[in-house]
Amino acid sequence: MQPIAEMRDLSVRWGRRTVIENVNLSLEAGERLVVVGPSGAGKSTVLRLLAGLMLPSSGSLRLHGQEQKYLRLDQRTPADVRFVFQNPALLGSLSVLENVGFLLYRDGSLPEREIRARVSQALEAVGLAGIEDQLPNELSGGMQKRVSFARALIEDPRKAADQMPLLLFDEPTAGLDPVACTRIEDLIVRTTEVAQAASVVVSHVHSTIERTAEKVVLLYDGLFRWHGSLDDYRSTSDPYVVQFRSGSLSGPMQPAEL
Repeated sequence: MQPIAEMRDLSVRWGRRTVIENVNLSLEAGERLVVVGPSGAGKSTVLRLLAGLMLPSSGSLRLHGQEQKYLRLDQRTPADVRFVFQNPALLGSLSVLENVGFLLYRDGSLPEREIRARVSQALEAVGLAGIEDQLPNELSGGMQKRVSFARALIEDPRKAADQMPLLLFDEPTAGLDPVACTRIEDLIVRTTEVAQAASVVVSHVHSTIERTAEKVVLLYDGLFRWHGSLDDYRSTSDPYVVQFRSGSLSGPMQPAEL
């Protein structure tokens, strides 16, 4: 099977500044990849590229075997990529039903009863059955985040039936307490399985790396400095990974504020 996502010698430059330089990445069907590294390393840029929100300056990005030459909004049939933002990004004037079923309502090909059934199934999968008619401001922050996970489970009716989704999670547990982190980490794994997807998680949180990763890549100063399995990440003596794991000020990575 062809990779779900593939970067080849990909670079991103903003003027004279190189944000990402000649990176290579391949994500296979069903894999969970966590991208780690210090602030300002370029992790969010990787997600924006995969989401189709920006294009590389050079090199190539392929999603489901198709080279991405146009931004997502400029594509008639974009790849099935679903982005779970750090902020739940719910529309406050819409009900939970309308937020989670947004793609289905926009498509207009399904009757109301079918849309409600699909939304209810997605909400049940994230432990929020029965809240379809509530507004986002009636929910706690953690519940809003889970609603955004339910939204990621809704399939676009226009996508190819055999196309496995790519799920993107941007700092999904940042600022949460340990118990809330565990709930969200479990949801990442469950959402990836329920959607029969591949996923990319950007995170600084060690528990999130440990609980959600199958593969890990470390990005620093625009380069992928290390990659390997989760077991490799735990045991490697690579100086970049050792410094990141320990949070030490000593090592090849310099703190952003310096």
